[in-house]
Amino acid sequence: MSNEKLIQKFNKQAIVYEMRRRKQTEKKWREKLIRCAKGTVLEVGAGAGANFQFYTEDVVVTAVDFSKEMLNKAKEAAAESGVRAEFIHSDVESLSFPDDSFDTVVSTLTLCGYEDPVKVLTSFNKWCKRDGLILLMEHGISSNRFVGYLQSAIDPVSMKVSGCHLNRNLTRIFQQSNIRMNKVEHYLLDTVQLVWAAPNKDISGKYTLN
Repeated sequence: MSNEKLIQKFNKQAIVYEMRRRKQTEKKWREKLIRCAKGTVLEVGAGAGANFQFYTEDVVVTAVDFSKEMLNKAKEAAAESGVRAEFIHSDVESLSFPDDSFDTVVSTLTLCGYEDPVKVLTSFNKWCKRDGLILLMEHGISSNRFVGYLQSAIDPVSMKVSGCHLNRNLTRIFQQSNIRMNKVEHYLLDTVQLVWAAPNKDISGKYTLN
């Protein structure tokens, strides 16, 4: 699917994402993860700003999304929550920041949509400071064979309708990236994973960015 078509899909879904934010969908997971963010924060795929209510008052957030309509909702969420934030309308796969720019990098429910999620995680590794945090809440294929089979069966429909892959193998993606996994929590038959990670600046790189 072309990037332009994906953007159109997410523009149309902005109101749905805002409703989910107001209903505090995934609250227990988001709050547990986002409260750990510190300092200067890069949040990629910020969507309608579902994480903003959980940031502590001392952080400064740079929020990125390729959907203009999503960013408009995120700006409203930041204002409501009193979060200090700036917003960048861009595809994260095209972004460029200097190395070691952020204390924390946050991604929640975004790896399902990238063409190359390992490359995105490798960018996080570059952009995060050596002593920083990489916080992820992602969904992927279940460890239950039957559930995983169903996810793979309906994946083409999910991608067509929402721009989201249901059957990404998160464990494999994390292993192929350069980030260092410190803690992982698994929920709903492993379809949801919370990850507390850190950059690994001391390896030559399993995945080299061009």
